Amino acid sequence: MTNDLQSIDLNCDLGEGGEHDAAIMSLVSSVNIACGEHAGNLKSIQETVSRARHHATAIGGHPGHSDPDHFGRRPHPISPEAAAELVVHQIARIAAVAGDDLHHVKLHGALYHQVGTNEALAIAVSRALAVEWPHLFIYAAAGSPLASIATHDGLHVIPEAFADRRYHKSGELISRSEDNATIESTNEAAAQAYEIVRYNVITTPSGKQIPISAETLCVHGDGLVPFEIIQAIHSLFAREGIRISRPIHH
Repeated sequence: MTNDLQSIDLNCDLGEGGEHDAAIMSLVSSVNIACGEHAGNLKSIQETVSRARHHATAIGGHPGHSDPDHFGRRPHPISPEAAAELVVHQIARIAAVAGDDLHHVKLHGALYHQVGTNEALAIAVSRALAVEWPHLFIYAAAGSPLASIATHDGLHVIPEAFADRRYHKSGELISRSEDNATIESTNEAAAQAYEIVRYNVITTPSGKQIPISAETLCVHGDGLVPFEIIQAIHSLFAREGIRISRPIHH
């Protein structure tokens, strides 16, 4: 079934020390800025916020585990209370720079998956954000427990899918520990992005189509060719009449 949706948010994780940040910023509609734990520091936060403001790109905080050695991608045992504190602390750090321009929260790496799928962690983080940052959008994996819990808590959830990651037929992302987890072909990533937006499906490596409904697409800024993937998505979407635009409150 064709989706008549004519616009989609395109987000990218930046401020993580990547070499393509400046070029990418002009092509995406929202950015998730590392808050200094898995990557980044005050200087990179300030520079990335300034660059986002220049391009009128939506500014988001990108909290992760305090584990730069593993880029925040290794799961750590964490209590609900500690998870909530970890997120709130990092959002406060970027809010001190971005002020009223802070638009959304998107968790990073292992923290994204742990909070996204563990109900106790999701409840703690969602309720902390509802108290401290109720006006911020929450970017959460489409169909995840976090998405439903945050919606129930009155937060405005933007369901997310990934243009540069492959999915299991269960709808879960293929683990980065597996060889085929990431998409490095610009054409394949653009085709997956188009399929998500136009048909609300993703085709798995086995050929199975799984349903997904997303309002934002992510391309990882630390991938091998993020700028080229984003360029390919732009070109395809322009030909197909799909506009890239940031989420706004109605």
